[in-house]
Amino acid sequence: MTTKRPTKTTTRGKTASAARPAKAARSTKAAKATKPAKATKSTRATTATRAARPASSTRAAASPRKAAPRARSLPFEVDASRNQPLGMSPAAFLRDYWHKRPLLIRNAFPGYQTPVMPEDLAGLACEEGVLARLISHDRGSDSWDVRHGPFQEEDFPDMPDHDWTLLVQDVDKWDADVAALLEQFRFLPRWRIDDVMISFAATGGSVGAHVDHYDVFLLQAYGHRRWQIDASVAMGRPAPDLSFREDAAIKLLREFNPSHDWVLAPGDMLYLPPLVPHHGVAEDPCLTFSVGMRAPAASELIGDWLDEVLIDADEAIRYHDEDLALPADPNEIDVAAMNRVVEALNAIRMNDPDRLGDWFGRFITTYRAAGDVMPSGQELPREGVEEVLAQGGLLHRHPASRLAWRRRHAGRNASLYCSGRALELPQADARRLADATVLDLAAWQALSAAGRDAAFALYEAGHYALDAGGDSDEADDDVENASG
Repeated sequence: MTTKRPTKTTTRGKTASAARPAKAARSTKAAKATKPAKATKSTRATTATRAARPASSTRAAASPRKAAPRARSLPFEVDASRNQPLGMSPAAFLRDYWHKRPLLIRNAFPGYQTPVMPEDLAGLACEEGVLARLISHDRGSDSWDVRHGPFQEEDFPDMPDHDWTLLVQDVDKWDADVAALLEQFRFLPRWRIDDVMISFAATGGSVGAHVDHYDVFLLQAYGHRRWQIDASVAMGRPAPDLSFREDAAIKLLREFNPSHDWVLAPGDMLYLPPLVPHHGVAEDPCLTFSVGMRAPAASELIGDWLDEVLIDADEAIRYHDEDLALPADPNEIDVAAMNRVVEALNAIRMNDPDRLGDWFGRFITTYRAAGDVMPSGQELPREGVEEVLAQGGLLHRHPASRLAWRRRHAGRNASLYCSGRALELPQADARRLADATVLDLAAWQALSAAGRDAAFALYEAGHYALDAGGDSDEADDDVENASG
């Protein structure tokens, strides 16, 4: 896979997570603490762990999965090629592996060079609003310690040179080069992709044997990591025990019996479906990029859906029993009564596909959001925006803004969803706005009047920042002049 390196952009809108696409300032103290080794080892391999998301994301299923039926023989390790960076076509990957069986892809990103070094990650972990954790392991007592950011620069020089891991989530919201990596995953629905989490591990660093409830791609970006996985289910064997240890600060498996053992080098990538036990340990100081998926729990979907239904539920729809017959026992809730309960519930269900679709579009574009996007307070009137675009300016989408679109059930229009907001507009406009992270004059003019209205509304809400281009001082002058 090849990675496009977009021009660094500047986010002028505000966000609760202070998201920015530029790199965090490097900390020399933190850089000294990480003591990274040069990533010159060639064919050995390591891939990263998405390790400890908040506890809920690594909570195992209440009961072990059943063993999958024995499938036709499929490899667990493949070599990528220039024409097939997944080692196969995307269609074959989705058919045979996605959500079904793990796969190690050797050289998925040939010659990969990390755009973020350990000192960059340490500097970012010191920023307010960044979700960062330090996980340390004491091998003698087999105890684990978890600390949450933001951290201070002076925290890092005192760290040992072994057995600890720094994890930073949503790095794609802060660094444009990291965000560009997601272009290589366009064979997946964009709204399913959550974030790029990056972990730095000192030699021996790990987050222990665990499972995740979502699909994840683990790209080794720097150094080497040893990965062990338990692919029992995919091999048609009995499902492993997924119960947790009770003596650890993070969700660690009580038992772990690996079926595969690999070392990944830069450019290698490991794909893991949900609930595949895995354990990654740094062979040397290393960086792993974890591209994780959004997988809302059924309880989250039901809770949010019920909130939507209750907003305008008709209280006139009630339990009724005009067909009531003489009960055999007046104290019994009989089958007929339960059937009436089902009828009452069905009467308020979301039979309108557009209403259901609008709810889900708003829900999924806010689920696990990196922060609330807010306007800067310096937005220009529409005429000013169009003037800046005409002079070569650009509208950059805020990195924390999430967009998706859906065809409406009736008619040719579509709904565009942006971080919980729904806008109705023509399908062509919805498709363009959901796909483009940057709008220039040509893209603006390609939109219909309704599409430009929607784009301007999102700009006013902070989802786009206007960049006049050129020298920064001159650009500011251009924006000020356009504001009149």
